[in-house]
Amino acid sequence: VNNCAAALALVATALGGELVIARGELVEIGDGFRIPELLTSTGARLREVGTTNRVAVADYTGALGPDTGAVLKVHPSNFVVRGFTRSADVAELSTALAGTGVPLVADVGSGLLLPHPLLPDEPDLQTTLADGADLALCSGDKLLGGPQAGIVLGRAELVQRLRRHPLYRALRVDKTTLAALEATLRGPVPPVRRMLDADLAGLRARAAAVAAALRARGVEADAVEATARVGGGGAPEFELPSAAVAVPLAFAGPLRAASTPVVGYAAGDRTHLDLRSLAPADDERLTAMVLEVAATWT
Repeated sequence: VNNCAAALALVATALGGELVIARGELVEIGDGFRIPELLTSTGARLREVGTTNRVAVADYTGALGPDTGAVLKVHPSNFVVRGFTRSADVAELSTALAGTGVPLVADVGSGLLLPHPLLPDEPDLQTTLADGADLALCSGDKLLGGPQAGIVLGRAELVQRLRRHPLYRALRVDKTTLAALEATLRGPVPPVRRMLDADLAGLRARAAAVAAALRARGVEADAVEATARVGGGGAPEFELPSAAVAVPLAFAGPLRAASTPVVGYAAGDRTHLDLRSLAPADDERLTAMVLEVAATWT
């Protein structure tokens, strides 16, 4: 379907009835849209369980009734709750729901296909399904690295039920999106995966080379340690070690307006250009754009 919110709307409409969901997972997603409002707009009824910071398996099972359409677990991919917390994972819920006939639906958010060593707390599709989720929902355009889309995986009979629902006709994607998604999965490694898997030593070497080239042309530049984040609804607050080229703070605005725009970020009194989000083949162009900006000040 056209995004993960559409996948949730389709699930809520097709499965119907009452959806059991933890209070701490009634999250707000992009552009001010809220999961509970999205779900209730379909006509579904929400049965909230637990508290904002703590929920147990017994809270879910105690809320089951004849009108329960599904138990819904939503990964809070844009924030982190710390301190006195507790949650029920997919494996626990799957075991508890066995024999009830109530499907377990897990919205894992970012579309990470497999466990990744750099993102130990980010849920992935393979583990979610192996742990017993009947349906797993995700975005196609975050850690999966493809086009904007919402993907539903899981038990064949449930997926077929969604596919045959009239609402699917309004939410399905076109052939261009399907082709882009297939290319993402079958083709070369997408940029987001290359950025995530970038070698730290290689990033440092590239930063040193770019900084040296700039200094040779009279630009104040240094290779510095940096911290990157996945962003965009994946791995909230998880930091990735990186390397950047630091140039004067005043370069930030002109670089964004350069003939090839360069977006850095302010760090103290310098502008940092993090190389984790830049392909190695573009280092020379980055150097040229910084020199272009420097030339306007001479």
